[in-house]
Amino acid sequence: MMTIDTKQIVSITDANQNFSKATRIADENGAAVVFKNNRPKYKLINLEVEPDLELTDDEKIDVVARRIMQRFKPAFLELAK
Repeated sequence: MMTIDTKQIVSITDANQNFSKATRIADENGAAVVFKNNRPKYKLINLEVEPDLELTDDEKIDVVARRIMQRFKPAFLELAK
């Protein structure tokens, strides 16, 4: 689960209309979390501060598993019957 500081939140509308606001939030708070439909959707980071995004092996497996589940969800649902 991701904990989000309220100072990092920017709406998708604000990010679209005023991208410099989103970058300013990322500069001031380490990241900006863009919300779409009142849910976190994207994360904007400053690559000078956090140059590499590192995932553990378990996190990589979670990402791949989520993609597979989304892509083949109808087939899995049919098999589960």
